[in-house]
Amino acid sequence: MTPETSSTPAGAPAQPPTEERWARDAIERLARAALDEQRRARHWGIFFKTLTFIYLFALLFIAIGWLGGREQIAGRHTALVALEGVIAARGEASAERINQGLKDAFADGNTAGVIVRINSPGGSPVQAGQINQEIRRLRGLHPDKPLYVVVEDICASGGYYVAAAADRIYVDPASIVGSIGVLMDGFGFTGTMDKLGVERRLITAGRNKGFLDPFSPLDEKELAYARQMLDEIHQQFIDVVKAGRGERLKESPELFSGLVWTGEKSIELGLADAVGSVEYVAREVIKAERVVDYTPPENLAERFVRRFGAAAADALVRLGGAGLR
Repeated sequence: MTPETSSTPAGAPAQPPTEERWARDAIERLARAALDEQRRARHWGIFFKTLTFIYLFALLFIAIGWLGGREQIAGRHTALVALEGVIAARGEASAERINQGLKDAFADGNTAGVIVRINSPGGSPVQAGQINQEIRRLRGLHPDKPLYVVVEDICASGGYYVAAAADRIYVDPASIVGSIGVLMDGFGFTGTMDKLGVERRLITAGRNKGFLDPFSPLDEKELAYARQMLDEIHQQFIDVVKAGRGERLKESPELFSGLVWTGEKSIELGLADAVGSVEYVAREVIKAERVVDYTPPENLAERFVRRFGAAAADALVRLGGAGLR
């Protein structure tokens, strides 16, 4: 028999069978494909993580007020500052926030006039007083820039305290205007405590430290003092309204009684001047139809903190003593 000859050169390493080479090549190709897939997955993962980071970073910037500011305004325009809701130190209608908007509005050289749009049932007499004073100060510094108030649904109590500082007050015929008065409210739980058999143990240093304590019987001397304090604040309110409205006010025994009136009736009483909207006043009175909002934007962090704690804080204040507004 003639021996089978091999094609492998002498001295060269022996080649594996064809099936073995094919299997090894297939494994190598699979390994390379798996590595390529891992690289692509890693690249896409980095891409989506980067997008998520940018999105969250933008939300954070917006939340703390770094983005979304008002752009610079060119051209003659009417400046708008919106006073919405209850006037309170930490609220959307705080003196700090409204006064900043007013300062920005008057400081702009292109502002032809300022409108304060009010939709408020009132609130803190201190905060309302600070806004009133700032309006008077800015009007004195910028006598060429009139300030008008436009009332939407309601302008009562502290809301009207602010409005009284304006050059003129415009209303809708159905607006609610007035409530020139002051109140102090709270609760008394002595009857409930008696029924439950709960004894109140109040220890104070200072005879009046437990003033109007809701868990103690109402003291006549404390009641008289509270009424005196309310009368003083009420008189301050009356003086502000008279200073702002002057001879436009009509004599009426109910004017400062705390009553409210429709916008139409408020014009008759001299509490308001005419019917008009923001657009009307800008177009027909200020003669600058373009309206630019100068109300400082409320950032998301402030909104979350305020809304999360407002209800609980208000409940604690009311249970712990009287609320004044």
